[in-house]
Amino acid sequence: MEEDWRISFRPDIPSSARIYDYFLGGKDNFPADRAAAEEIAQLLPGIRTAARWNRAFVSRAVRYLVREAGLSQLLDIGAGLPTAGNVHQVALETGRAVRVVYVDHDPVVLAHARDLLSSEPSAVIIGHDMRAPDAILGDPELRDRFDFDQPVGMLFVSMLQFLSDADDPGELIARLLAPFPSGSYVAITHGTADVAPQVQDAAKVYEGATTQLYPRTRAQVLGLVDGMDLVEPGLVWTPQWRPDPGDPIPEDPSDSYYYAVVARKP
Repeated sequence: MEEDWRISFRPDIPSSARIYDYFLGGKDNFPADRAAAEEIAQLLPGIRTAARWNRAFVSRAVRYLVREAGLSQLLDIGAGLPTAGNVHQVALETGRAVRVVYVDHDPVVLAHARDLLSSEPSAVIIGHDMRAPDAILGDPELRDRFDFDQPVGMLFVSMLQFLSDADDPGELIARLLAPFPSGSYVAITHGTADVAPQVQDAAKVYEGATTQLYPRTRAQVLGLVDGMDLVEPGLVWTPQWRPDPGDPIPEDPSDSYYYAVVARKP
């Protein structure tokens, strides 16, 4: 039987989470990850800056979900290995009581996050593949922390692009949101080749990684939140989504390679 890379530790095989960590300047990566990342960077010279813009969106989205939308529980699907600005850290900075559940299946991510969160009562990480919504929603630690009668904020940051059309990411979002009431939100960033065709070439690098990359068009990304109410300014490039005062906006925001959107369950 072929070994399942999703649950086994294989430092010799590039991991999307560890490649992203490398782009952010982190240290939780291996030679195979760095080699793949450098190959991608040759195709997409601005990818490190794009990763930082993507990460900055997380902070702005979390502040919106907590301060403006009034949410007290956040589910981060595909926690990854960020070097700073984790969801629970941003939530704590708002001064409000917020419960955070991270989800990931990468063994290195799980080990790193469990160590990071060992003394943090507001957050926990659970080990599941994002393609298993029933397992995520049925996890005892999530059910212990979340109130299903209250709205939730779900973050899919640079994650849904690792699901094929056959995986049906729109249906996945719907299934995860189903048990939660109106007023729940999703926050998404998603890679695209709309104005940078070389993104498709970069996607080929992931053919040798733990997960494949599937860039989507603007219309396809909008389709992921079909039937939901878009939060202003709608679907935009990551640096354009509610920038903080003084935030630098690139001359060409499409250099970010990522669309960003936050949407509310009606």
